Amino acid sequence: MEQTPARSADPESPAGTAPDSATGDAAATAPSRASRIGRRIGRIALGAALVLAGISHLTFSREAFQGQVPDWQPLDPDFVVIASGVVEIALGSALIFARKYRTIVGWAAAAFFVAIYPGNISQLVNQVDSLGLDTDLKRWIRMPFQPVLILWALYSTGAWRAWRTFRRNRNRNPNPNRGA
Repeated sequence: MEQTPARSADPESPAGTAPDSATGDAAATAPSRASRIGRRIGRIALGAALVLAGISHLTFSREAFQGQVPDWQPLDPDFVVIASGVVEIALGSALIFARKYRTIVGWAAAAFFVAIYPGNISQLVNQVDSLGLDTDLKRWIRMPFQPVLILWALYSTGAWRAWRTFRRNRNRNPNPNRGA
């Protein structure tokens, strides 16, 4: 009886991929070594950037970040800045060190980037000068970078790849009891 290759929880591992549907060959869908290294570098760089951003939320840029907190949200702006700084440090550290939970951390980081996007929109709409963004042009230029961060978090952690594999496998083996 032929055995299927073991699935690794590590999205940077070639064994962490499903076999190719046409050939049954796991290597056919495994990311290349260069891709794994690139994702690892990207993940560590994103984690380091988040840790630095979190530290700046708590220390030298604390007041500047308060300018990005939307007026419509009910919490104290200083609390929001401190809380987001703590979350950034935690997510950044997890991106760097939490190998076992990398995919979950990728989704959490992406969700965080979605959650803080209203602050960027608020800064643009209310023309708040903060963090060197002192013109409408600079604030507009910044807007597309948040989606880039979301994609970066999903790609560098293997979260997007894991989701695609999950969906592909679910479609191949639909649960006959679902919806019953």
